[in-house]
Amino acid sequence: MKNPHDVILRPVLTEASYEGIPDKRYVFEVAKGANKTEIKLALEAVFKGIKVEKVNTLRTIGKIKRQGRTSGRTPEIKKAYVTLAKDSKPIEFFEGMAD
Repeated sequence: MKNPHDVILRPVLTEASYEGIPDKRYVFEVAKGANKTEIKLALEAVFKGIKVEKVNTLRTIGKIKRQGRTSGRTPEIKKAYVTLAKDSKPIEFFEGMAD
């Protein structure tokens, strides 16, 4: 199994992601090569006592940006929308953020 901290890179903290916290729906940026099963196992290993019910993933392709004559790309990222089970305890890191 991969190291869980290599699969889960960082939480995504936006206004839209804050709206899902009361419903136990969290958003994380994950490694591009990670699948749903690896994401579920990594989250349950990092945050003890949670039970992941569903994982939805989304890949965003980097946009081409120009500055003068030079052009480049913004980085590609993969996000995971994680829904916890109803009987699972919430993730302590997000406590108090959705108030």
